[in-house]
Amino acid sequence: MRFESKPIAEHDEVPTADDGRWDALIHHWDARQPRPHDAHAQQNACYVVSVTTSTDAIARRAQLDEILGLVGAQRDKVMGHETRYVPYPDPRTLLGHGACAAIAQEAANCGADLLVIDAELSPSQMRNLEDATGLAVSCREAVILNVFQQHARTARARIQVEIAHLAYLRPRIRGIGLTMDQQAGGVMGSRGPGETASAMLARRLDRRMAELRRDLVRLQRAAAVQRKGREGCLQISLVGYTNAGKTTLMNALTGANLSAKDVPFETLDTTSRCLTRHGGDILVSDTVGVIRRLPERLMGSFESTLAVVEEASLLVLVVDVSDPEWELHLRITEDLLVRLGVEGVPRFYVFNKVDKIPEPPLAGILLNRSHGHPFMALSCEDTQATAALRHTLIAEARRGFKRERVFVEYDATGLLDRVYAQCRVVHTRATDRGLRLIVEGPSHVVASIKAAGQAVTQ
Repeated sequence: MRFESKPIAEHDEVPTADDGRWDALIHHWDARQPRPHDAHAQQNACYVVSVTTSTDAIARRAQLDEILGLVGAQRDKVMGHETRYVPYPDPRTLLGHGACAAIAQEAANCGADLLVIDAELSPSQMRNLEDATGLAVSCREAVILNVFQQHARTARARIQVEIAHLAYLRPRIRGIGLTMDQQAGGVMGSRGPGETASAMLARRLDRRMAELRRDLVRLQRAAAVQRKGREGCLQISLVGYTNAGKTTLMNALTGANLSAKDVPFETLDTTSRCLTRHGGDILVSDTVGVIRRLPERLMGSFESTLAVVEEASLLVLVVDVSDPEWELHLRITEDLLVRLGVEGVPRFYVFNKVDKIPEPPLAGILLNRSHGHPFMALSCEDTQATAALRHTLIAEARRGFKRERVFVEYDATGLLDRVYAQCRVVHTRATDRGLRLIVEGPSHVVASIKAAGQAVTQ
């Protein structure tokens, strides 16, 4: 999908309230829903410009590779690319008049029809860039939105993406390909003869976003109820930069078969699976990936998805050490944890994809970057290494476990179900009145069982 900030030829006519076509336009926007990408849809021919203030060659190359990966993830074709060093951004076009002319020439030479700027552009900057280059312009935020839209599968993810999408379009109404300054027809019951079509569309978008936010609140309440039902379980959350291998690691740890394609933001919503097979007392949750310069409106939309991180007993930070900027990616992830207020939760660092580099980083470097927390360097493709990691994570998650002897009467079936669901039963011995159990579980779970007065420590 393109986001254009000036009228285009096929939209010369303006639907207005009094000619009967305005309702069709409103219906088009009200019916907007993220849909799976059509494999037969025409690809955009893109010329990508990475805008940077860094003089470091490795950092500049990594930034360019990231935006190229995002453009590829939205299934567009990259015809050409370049990196522009912009220490002092031009307030009108970001790049400056001379740079715009050079970029327009390069894009024309390679046959591009869409200019992708790896920066956040204001609506006026997009219009000025289009006027200066003669090309449709898309920015970093629009590209990320498109990738999110293609990968949103659950109802909550689709709503979050649509809210972010409409919030992005809201200040760009005048540039969606329609001349929106024509006044609406002055008929009784309308908002007045002087109201423009853009104002009417803005109100409809606001109304749609309000509806979506109400739907999102309902879904969040349902998710909170589901999380409450898992209060007795220890939760491990996998967090990390996008494409670091979190989903692949989760599949290896739990035997799940989640989609783990090598594309950014393949996972947008939280998915949980059991790590243990004796009652499911430890759950592992895969979360949406982190990325540098994530647009603020997207961060706001997906903070609710990351709520599972706040309830985790252990955070597993997954790092792709084959990436030249893995240390920067780790800092960005750690900054997000500080923003979420979970910097005090116990951590375990997994330095992934060591099979893709000649030599893994030195243990001293990894110890320093993990800030003294336990860590392991491995490849998720190594079944022996992931099996060892699984046992290590179980031990780390259960570090606060208590082992107790309890007695449960036969008629206390509800309590017995709770014991088996929330604790690990190490030993069972039947007596005349009930079961004598040796259980191992979180200290707060064992304490609540005692407080119920139905289990007596022997």
